[in-house]
Amino acid sequence: MTEKAPIVGPRMNDFRSLSPAVWRASTVLFDNIADFTSRKERVYDGYTYGVTGTPTTRALEERIAQLEGARFCVTAPSGQAALCQVGLALLSAGDHVLIADSAYGPLRTFAQDYLQRFGVQCETYDPCAGAEIAQLIQPHTKLIFMESPGSLTMEMQDIPAIVQAAKAAGVLTVLDNSWASPLGFQGVVAGVDIVVEAASKWFGGHSDLLLGSIATDSRALYEKFRTAQSVLGQAVSPDDCFLALRGLDTFALRYTHQCASALAVAELLACHASVTSVLFPPHPGDHGHARWAASFQGGGSVLSFVPAFQSGAQMHRFFEALQVFQIGASWGGVHSLAAYYPGTEQAKRKHCQVIGGIVRLAIGLEPVEKLALDLKQALQNAILRTD
Repeated sequence: MTEKAPIVGPRMNDFRSLSPAVWRASTVLFDNIADFTSRKERVYDGYTYGVTGTPTTRALEERIAQLEGARFCVTAPSGQAALCQVGLALLSAGDHVLIADSAYGPLRTFAQDYLQRFGVQCETYDPCAGAEIAQLIQPHTKLIFMESPGSLTMEMQDIPAIVQAAKAAGVLTVLDNSWASPLGFQGVVAGVDIVVEAASKWFGGHSDLLLGSIATDSRALYEKFRTAQSVLGQAVSPDDCFLALRGLDTFALRYTHQCASALAVAELLACHASVTSVLFPPHPGDHGHARWAASFQGGGSVLSFVPAFQSGAQMHRFFEALQVFQIGASWGGVHSLAAYYPGTEQAKRKHCQVIGGIVRLAIGLEPVEKLALDLKQALQNAILRTD
């Protein structure tokens, strides 16, 4: 008689460690055939196949839910994957969706190039809108996507007013909360139905993983997202979940330091002659500061500024002179980054009030004095001569 293959990685109830275990699995084993044939009944509260997670995945989802002040969480392969998963799980042909004009660019592209192709009507709205968003809600509106502040131009949304208008109309709200994180704003506690995080950023904290999360207080919504994860094959690596769990242990410390440094950098730039405007809601001079102060705390590590110089040659000199800041996208990691977004990108948006090219900075853990000196010398280098 052929022996059964040994089970690798048995449960070790007498072992404890400060480091979370990494449970890797595509196949999940069952004790008997009855458990196997009824496995789909446990897709929401148990384990059925590697796509929907292992104990490592659940450990991360539980910690994120706790941070968000939510009952449920589903992880996704990236923040963008999480946003798309929400849309695919909840929208059907004939539905109408509202998306903030300042929201993450790939989300707007997904709506325009994919959702609309599937018969979903997608409309962008002014991110500065508050209660008046009720005028845009139609009988077939199903979702309102928010991101506050906006990815590049940092517009603060009036989340309480939008949530109130949406609830009155029976419309679900979705918030991309990646910038603030749950340490800066707990969207679920504030009444937002669905909160998405790009866990690649603050939660991971070291620029070495891609991960997203969807948090909600609704059991019905949670089941839709878990089902979509399974059907769409949105598997998350347990190794990435481990990295995020490890990152969460230093999250609060990193957040406090990086937010304080970002505010110091914003104050420096606001006083610099080569800077036209600084876009950073925690800074008192920002046009969205009042909205930020009313609902948010802590701050953020990402800010943008519009340089007084706008020629391509000057912009190249600025970036070439940077020594501490490295050129790249994303944020939440320990290294400071700089990126450039030409004015033509802002001009494509219907409701953008920012004119000109934007430099976006992601502040890391370097001493703020080094960051300040680096920016000063790069700004000076950019204007050494006119072109």
